[in-house]
Amino acid sequence: MKRIAIQGVIGSYHDIAAHKFFKDEEIELICCNTFEEVFENMRKDSGIIGVIAIENTIAGSLLHNYELLRESGTTIVGEHKLRISHSIMCLPEDDWSDLTEVNSHPVALAQCREFLQKHPELKVVETDDTAGSAENIHRNHLRGHAAICSKHAAPLYDMKILQEGIETNKHNFTRFLIVSDPWVADELKDKKSINKANIVFSLPHNEGSLSQVLSIFSFYHINLTKIQSLPIIGREWEYLFYVDVMFNDYLRYKQSIDAVTPLTKALKILGEYAEGESTL
Repeated sequence: MKRIAIQGVIGSYHDIAAHKFFKDEEIELICCNTFEEVFENMRKDSGIIGVIAIENTIAGSLLHNYELLRESGTTIVGEHKLRISHSIMCLPEDDWSDLTEVNSHPVALAQCREFLQKHPELKVVETDDTAGSAENIHRNHLRGHAAICSKHAAPLYDMKILQEGIETNKHNFTRFLIVSDPWVADELKDKKSINKANIVFSLPHNEGSLSQVLSIFSFYHINLTKIQSLPIIGREWEYLFYVDVMFNDYLRYKQSIDAVTPLTKALKILGEYAEGESTL
């Protein structure tokens, strides 16, 4: 049985992503309140695997998670892209006419802005988790409250779904990274299918330093699928560059890393893995 640490409760999108990635496997969830707690569990027990959201096609990147990943010493062993579809649900005895308040994570609320604008009578209250909102309404029997979360949370917390698919944009996907202790990483990934990597580096203050690195990746036919810069705290106007690359030839990818390393400062490979599936 695999032990998986997630941010959120059972029925959350992290829960769904974990079961999608480890399909047909028996897993035990360790539900955490924060992403910091996810990595803390992994630090205490090297056998625990983490599943963390890293970016959403609408909300963008979860910048703090890049820092947590880099600082944790863990490695990425896989990814999963999950279609995010929100539903609004309430206690079984409530209905639309009874609702006065809607609860959910601020990102989910923002993704349902058009729906909420059609219901100005509902007070919008931000919470720490989507499915956690449903769990809280169920546990405290909060009449008149509704939760916005995945429809999969409804049967878990005895909630009634009032409407499905209330998100504004139907092309709403979140990319989740599966991370582990480097010592157990080889057991979790298929080495023959590796075609993607995440790296991070800083650059010297030289003119054209970034373009030189990008040119080398282009020469080796390495496809940059994402580049994200974050300021280095305490070092004004210096940045870390987080780069996702894809490749068809692992040897050429390694050659490109060898070629760019002398041009960078503190280059680190955060993980090499197979491109993840997209599921509904």
